[in-house]
Amino acid sequence: MQAQVRLSANKQNIEINNYSFAPSFTILYNAMDPAMALKPAGIKKVEYNVLTWKVTDSTKADFQQKKINASMAGDGFDDRILRSKNEWRTANIFHAGQPTTITANRLEQKGDTLFFRFPSDPNFELKAYLLTNIKPFPILRYTFSPLKAGYYSIGYTGAPSVSPEKAAAIWQPLIWQEKRIPDAAYLTPAFMATLPTTMVYDGNNTIGVMASPEHIPFQPLPMLPNSQFGVSLVNEAKALQPSLYAPIPGGYLSSMKPGDQFSFSLQLVVTPLPINHAYQQIAQTIFGFKDYRRNDIASLNTALDNMVAYAMTDYAWFIDSLKGCAYSTDVPGAVKNVSSLNPLELALVRDDKTMFEKRAYPLMEFMLSREKFLFSLDSTQKIQSPSRKLKGPVAPLSELTALYNVFGRENAFYLLMMQKEFKNDRIRNLDVKEKGDNWINAMHLYKATGNKDFLQTAITKANQYLKQRAHQPQTSFNDPFSGSFFFWPAFTDRWIELSQLYELTNDTAYLNAAVDGARNYTMFTWMVPAIPDSMITVNKGGKAPMYWYLKSKGHQQMYYPEEKAPAWRLSETGLTPESSGTSTGHRAIFMANYAPWMLRLGYYAKDTFLINVAKAAVIGRYRNFPGYHINTERTTAYEKVDFPLHKHKEQSVNSFHYNHILPMASMLLDYLVTDVFVRSKGKINFPAEYIEGYAYLQSKMYGVKKGTFNEEKDVQLWMPSHLLQIDNTELNYIAGRTKDKLLLAFTNQSNQSVTARITINKDLVNVQKNTFSITVPANGINTIVIPNTPVPNTFQQKIIAVTNDKSKDYATLEKGHAHALLFKLGSYDKRLYIYLEDDDTKWSKVSLHYSNKTIDDTTYPFEFTVPVKEAVTFHLSLYDKEGSVQQTEKVTLGNK
Repeated sequence: MQAQVRLSANKQNIEINNYSFAPSFTILYNAMDPAMALKPAGIKKVEYNVLTWKVTDSTKADFQQKKINASMAGDGFDDRILRSKNEWRTANIFHAGQPTTITANRLEQKGDTLFFRFPSDPNFELKAYLLTNIKPFPILRYTFSPLKAGYYSIGYTGAPSVSPEKAAAIWQPLIWQEKRIPDAAYLTPAFMATLPTTMVYDGNNTIGVMASPEHIPFQPLPMLPNSQFGVSLVNEAKALQPSLYAPIPGGYLSSMKPGDQFSFSLQLVVTPLPINHAYQQIAQTIFGFKDYRRNDIASLNTALDNMVAYAMTDYAWFIDSLKGCAYSTDVPGAVKNVSSLNPLELALVRDDKTMFEKRAYPLMEFMLSREKFLFSLDSTQKIQSPSRKLKGPVAPLSELTALYNVFGRENAFYLLMMQKEFKNDRIRNLDVKEKGDNWINAMHLYKATGNKDFLQTAITKANQYLKQRAHQPQTSFNDPFSGSFFFWPAFTDRWIELSQLYELTNDTAYLNAAVDGARNYTMFTWMVPAIPDSMITVNKGGKAPMYWYLKSKGHQQMYYPEEKAPAWRLSETGLTPESSGTSTGHRAIFMANYAPWMLRLGYYAKDTFLINVAKAAVIGRYRNFPGYHINTERTTAYEKVDFPLHKHKEQSVNSFHYNHILPMASMLLDYLVTDVFVRSKGKINFPAEYIEGYAYLQSKMYGVKKGTFNEEKDVQLWMPSHLLQIDNTELNYIAGRTKDKLLLAFTNQSNQSVTARITINKDLVNVQKNTFSITVPANGINTIVIPNTPVPNTFQQKIIAVTNDKSKDYATLEKGHAHALLFKLGSYDKRLYIYLEDDDTKWSKVSLHYSNKTIDDTTYPFEFTVPVKEAVTFHLSLYDKEGSVQQTEKVTLGNK
């Protein structure tokens, strides 16, 4: 739709769809470099860096730099920003230079062009014109010529202003959304703007001032030194007035001298859509966002197989003695885990006993015993606030629910822990306190028990949440359930959990709130730069880009051949920065756990934008674990199958958080299953538990319950490594089995029909004919059921078997503050796990006595794991620093 543009009745302003835009600019001048720099803003509860400038007038030194404590350090945090010296600075764009406001004193129309005639000024010349007959928004172009040397910034400041109380919603990237209005006239630089504009919605139309695409080139990667402009929302009168300044004071191209010229193009946005739909319109019509990705380099199944195989290598840096993933990227000597459910899901669905023994089971013990996700034996370590204590469970209530359900509700200690967690608050990650008695935990208690009282509690509390949060635009960073505003889920409503409540209740109030939250979340995804239809040369000179943070840590340069790759494959469009606090360094992260949730919600709500954002985040990006982020320059290094197969100090392109490997594998599995669910219109559907993790690492967990596959019932999701070989990378697949059938669903990720030859691995499936061809339509699905394919009794069948063992499985021992848990692992195994809350400041050695055996532990943490056949009777001997010994009482667990 084309905007209606005309001169106002007095011919002083331009009217666009009845909104008045003045031909007004503000010129900021500095004789000397104002030393533009990012600094931590003093925004309560939020970590965020904003542009600031030096000032010589103390009355304009209104920026108070946030004090940063020792816990904020590690990858993504830049000490050059966080711990720079205090100076007289401003973050207010109106104080960033000597201002001159200039307004055209005459407007002339010639055809579809409006020319602005400005009064003369002794310091500069300004020319501007407006192209009115452009869809969807008119384009304003200006040329600036300085008449004296200095640093200049030209701001278009003539957009309509809206008083805060009359605004229905606002947006300034990255953190100001809904009605959280900036407390100052901050300028968001181009490289931090997911779309190059700010916006105000007055209940009828969204208004914005937006940079044209040419001012955010694809090459080089957008960063502060090459940012050509900044966008702002708050004017000097504290009203909401979208504005754009180019160049940024003290930034790229801002140093000018007589004879220079600076030209810029911007678009005046008026659209009858709310902001989170205007976002879609701009992304699609101006920056070309669409269903733009395909597998190209590898199927998602291949990437999943490679990623899981990598997770089991030494390169993945799992520390067996600490039962955790090394976290030395951020915290030297520490381990950090996300959830035991990621490896447990992979073990179940992939029928992988080794994954269970080497990753899932150790993490189950960790998640039930440790106090926090981040565990360090170093009691002096402050970075990111680790814990040394065994005061678990760190597992959230939803994880306890999933574990309870996975093992046939036979481990009663999970239920005891759930009930305790529901009554208490807990800090699990960083210093964020989580409330136990909330609607989300009530929902999961219902999933664990089937008790409808818990469901009613969840509904009652969720309805109150809708009123307080989802239906009430937030005006501050103080939302219910958000805790610390750092990772993006804190900035929106709890749309992922709301989607789960919708699936339980079919109440569309939860669906609508979830879709709105997901829409708001898309505004953290990059929609710029526009992707050129061209090839890009990468790895110039055979060198992969080097991440400055890792270079400073002594990491070695990586080498990959110089080559050309299509721009679309290198694009960050659809990905998000890591967080508000690290968005300046971690431009786009590959951990896109939001994608499967958006894909599913897009299906429920018939919202193709959510579906396309989901696909953009995942498809065709890597063959193996790609590390964490895009942060320096464009490269194909992340795509290589051997990219992660290097020692830690040999990784230098991006950072590796080893606790992300298994959650990312779960995310890929979730995407594969959800994609089939969506394309089959719900006919292929596998029930799921919930992997909550922390931050943004949420996924559905499959493999626990059987599902439906078109007309087939009681189908077990079964996807062992290298089950199929497919000769076309564009096809992804999922597989299920019944007692005597193999069921396969193929999804085509490209916009062309694909015919592929499929080979079934005979080592996994007893089938007479193991090859066939299948045709899958463009962006479509095709399925096949292969009869007479029995699978022998496997690990998967044993681990999820229900044995109806209700024997005692938990005890506490007062001495040593010890906890004893008897794990009943289907028909696969039973294990006794004992851990002590007391540490090595009290005891020098602990001995476990059971079944005429003794095991000693002389190092903290004090814990024991022993196999059990039926019942087990045990006690502990505790040795203090002086050599004295104390005995605990004897305890029996299990069937006698």
